[in-house]
Amino acid sequence: MADAVSIFMSIGLSEQKAKETLKNEALSSTLKKAIEQAQGLLGSASIDKTAGTLLYNMVTRLKDSNRLSFLTEYIIRQKITSELQLSAALDFIKSHPQENLDRLEFEAACGVGVVVTPEQIEDAVELIIRKHKDQLLAERYRFNMGILMGEARTALKWADGKIVKNEVDMQVLHLLGSKTEADLEKKPKAAKPKAAEKDVKIEQDVNGEANTEGKSLMEQLRGEALKFHKPGENYKTEGYVVTPNTMNLLKKHLEETGGQVRTRFPPEPNGILHIGHAKAINFNFGYAKANNGICFLRYDDTNPEKEEEKYFTAIKEMVEWLGYKPYTVTHASDHFQLLYDLAVDLIRRGHAYVCHQRGEELKGHNVPPSPWRERPMEESLLLFDRMRKGIFAEGEVTLRMKMVMEDGKMDPVAYRIKYTPHHRTGDTWCIYPTYDYTHCLCDSIENITHSLCTKEFQSRRSSYFWLCNALDLYCPVQWEYGRLNLTYTVVSKRKIIKLVETGVVRDWDDPRLFTLTALRRRGFPPLAINNFCARVGVTVAQTTMEPHLLEACVREVLNDTAPRAMAILEPLKVTITNLPTNAQKEVRVPDFPANEAKGSHVVPFSKTIFIEQSDFREVMEKGYKRLTPDQPVGLRHAGYVISVQHVIKDGCGKVCELEVTCASSDSVEKPKAFIHWVSDPLRCEVRLYERLFLHKNPEDPAEVPAGFLNDINPNSLTEIESALVDRSVGKAKVFDKFQFERVGYFSLDPDSTSEKLVFNRTVTLKEDPGKI
Repeated sequence: MADAVSIFMSIGLSEQKAKETLKNEALSSTLKKAIEQAQGLLGSASIDKTAGTLLYNMVTRLKDSNRLSFLTEYIIRQKITSELQLSAALDFIKSHPQENLDRLEFEAACGVGVVVTPEQIEDAVELIIRKHKDQLLAERYRFNMGILMGEARTALKWADGKIVKNEVDMQVLHLLGSKTEADLEKKPKAAKPKAAEKDVKIEQDVNGEANTEGKSLMEQLRGEALKFHKPGENYKTEGYVVTPNTMNLLKKHLEETGGQVRTRFPPEPNGILHIGHAKAINFNFGYAKANNGICFLRYDDTNPEKEEEKYFTAIKEMVEWLGYKPYTVTHASDHFQLLYDLAVDLIRRGHAYVCHQRGEELKGHNVPPSPWRERPMEESLLLFDRMRKGIFAEGEVTLRMKMVMEDGKMDPVAYRIKYTPHHRTGDTWCIYPTYDYTHCLCDSIENITHSLCTKEFQSRRSSYFWLCNALDLYCPVQWEYGRLNLTYTVVSKRKIIKLVETGVVRDWDDPRLFTLTALRRRGFPPLAINNFCARVGVTVAQTTMEPHLLEACVREVLNDTAPRAMAILEPLKVTITNLPTNAQKEVRVPDFPANEAKGSHVVPFSKTIFIEQSDFREVMEKGYKRLTPDQPVGLRHAGYVISVQHVIKDGCGKVCELEVTCASSDSVEKPKAFIHWVSDPLRCEVRLYERLFLHKNPEDPAEVPAGFLNDINPNSLTEIESALVDRSVGKAKVFDKFQFERVGYFSLDPDSTSEKLVFNRTVTLKEDPGKI
């Protein structure tokens, strides 16, 4: 095994990915062949990472193994050098099953030998910019740049996407110049679909390029978009096992469901849901919703040792928070008696037996066959009954199924003994079914049409079909999709518990984590999470995304929904000397400056105000546009421009107060900048969050040899105890969201009290990095 891992790592796979690959015997065997062929062509054992990645992607997607050497040669000879070319090659092979391929036709279809020069890219982009010039000048940076990228990629099919994007960005910048403050305000959007749909189109992909379909999640899932089978047509699915009774069972299934799509979301109630579950929720509930079907929330509560009521409650709460309502809530434990009866039937049919091998004997690969595999059926029935009655100790016996799984695992366990009371059934049972046994049978019992699960369960698809057919039950179809992962975080329950126990984070809902409760506490809107899942799309391959891509979706939603307020994180007192001591006026501030029709609020303005320390510099520096002794600045919304008269310092020489004069903005020259301020403010606590880990993959020993607990970012949390905020937020409720002007988006934390508000920074503002 170690040798195989080394071989796979030599082409660029991480150790974890190499070990995962080994679990799939067919995949690992084909990958070894491809590597051997590649090394033979090179005359060397060294394969560069780009070619290695292409080889791995080719092997995972290639359906016709007869074409393995053909494609391997094109990759190693550097005729296929990109994922785009590889996809075109695989599509061509799939649509040309004949034995002798026309190489010229194949190479033309895959862009082999095509070289796109920088000049060609520049000329093509120039033509596209010229075509949209008038609209670009009118809308400036509000123009949908995805249109430019889409046309550029069409015109330059085989060009490097990053180079094309850089050229588009450069030519747009040359035409429009740098972004102005007005460019950063979003234009009012056209009327949206009703909120219940939560169905927002994504026009750009994560690299800023036009995405594959430009479709909402509902559009991606609707009808035949996924090439899924229609209810009752399970037999049309590749790999589906048809028995003499299959059509009768499907007919009965259709009679009971009326041909309705049925899905389920089946979490284990032993932890809090995380961002990866958001994709599963959107996929399962979304597919049902998009096709006028129903989705069950089913708790897979077959492990009483780890299950707690708080997890049941939190899971349902998070599903509903994301905007989905289960058709009904079920539990695997609802069916414990029926599952037991089916296990007895499985023994009677000769497909299961009671085994005395211990757990440690069953671990690892190449486990020897059980010496009890062929024991008489009557004996297994008697022993299984004794298992239920509590005659045996934990781990002493199990019930195993007579089948070999796709990953080579032989005779998986169906039932094991656990003397732990169940939260719903109490002490009624001391034997509990496993996932491999329970999953497909509960799907069958609930007449599920599409059993959607993540890619790691692909190796269990054959056992899924086998068990339903062995018991002569209706057999749903299992479909796999790629798991969603994020960098700079961990989502493993065990590792999050470790973070909590060691005091690194406060609890499962610490805003630095990516559990759904943590994201809610940080202020992420559920619509933004759903939009992120739509942007990721319904991928088969595992997807690893950067957190900033999720944050971009958050900004898009909050920009339209979070009312503006003014807050000062590091206050500097400012006294306006030419106002009377008791001067007091009210300033009306729009909740959404880009659309003032959406409402406003009033804040006080008096002789004493507070500004950010960073908005004043005692010594003028080139390019600095805010307040200095020689440079006035405007006050947002107030209609005043202030000029410094005196700078007051404390005993340490630090500036602690400014004395200024103010003038109406109509009576003086327009200042270079406008800053935010507060007057008669509320004192509050502000928590600023950064990434919890220093490295992208804190669980990867290659990146973090000392382990994830030694990769904690010491600056992941900054607590500001004495921030100031305007009084418009005084009546805010927990989880209410605001944009603190020029500072960021914030959400009211549950730790808030009537005496002191606590705000979490959700995300920073999306401002031009070059802006000073």
